[in-house]
Amino acid sequence: MSQRGMPEASLAARIDDTLHRFRGRSGVPLAIGAVVDAERGLRLDHFAGRTAGVIDGVSVDVGHGLGGKVMTVNRPIVVDDYLRSPTITHRYNAVIAAERVRAMAAAPVIVDRRVVAVIYGALRVAAPLGARTLDALTLEARTLEHEIIAARASVAADGAGDALRVRVTEAYAQLRALARSVDDAALAASITAITDDLLDGAAAAPAVELTGREQDVLTLAALGYSNPRIADELGIGVHTTKGYMKSVLRKLGASGRLEAVVIARRDGLLP
Repeated sequence: MSQRGMPEASLAARIDDTLHRFRGRSGVPLAIGAVVDAERGLRLDHFAGRTAGVIDGVSVDVGHGLGGKVMTVNRPIVVDDYLRSPTITHRYNAVIAAERVRAMAAAPVIVDRRVVAVIYGALRVAAPLGARTLDALTLEARTLEHEIIAARASVAADGAGDALRVRVTEAYAQLRALARSVDDAALAASITAITDDLLDGAAAAPAVELTGREQDVLTLAALGYSNPRIADELGIGVHTTKGYMKSVLRKLGASGRLEAVVIARRDGLLP
């Protein structure tokens, strides 16, 4: 089991899938994934694209190079020419030069306010990385975060009772979608009554009230859906979805999606 609360093999597979998706979206010749190890450094051992083999297994210290810098600032960083950039240290220039990599971007994967991995995109020339590439990199980092959280929750929820809860939550989400889709007001009201019955009737009245859309977003988040998938399910934009989720976190006093789901279930807002 990894420090991120999920099997190492599962995490490795998810990182590999992330890199291949990112490379396909952006067209970069090389995508790299690095997991934070027990000493809080990075180990470069996931790749999509051809390498010279020099970079494979390299350990990156916190604060050094591009990935180490990303770990200290907790945000994506772009360098148009790694070998000459004044914004990073150059401890790993020999490795980068041997791999014939120049322009690079890196984004952190953050779970529970800690960087657990870093993903990179690299070009073989010194040139600006476009907004499309950076957007794709950031999107894949956020998607990986949600996948890790969902997988960890699934591991924690091992057992028949928790499997039943997942099925009930899925049914709850489907019934809410059905209620939104019917034109008959009486039928919609009847379906809504059924969804209300799926909530914990013994729980005290919730301390906060969520709008219908906020409830929809939270319900799908409880199923481990990423923001893009939630947006697709609800027929709204990704930025709109993020706005609803931000509102949910604020109302529930939660620091992240997993905590919001736990609080919502405790308070009878989710089945």
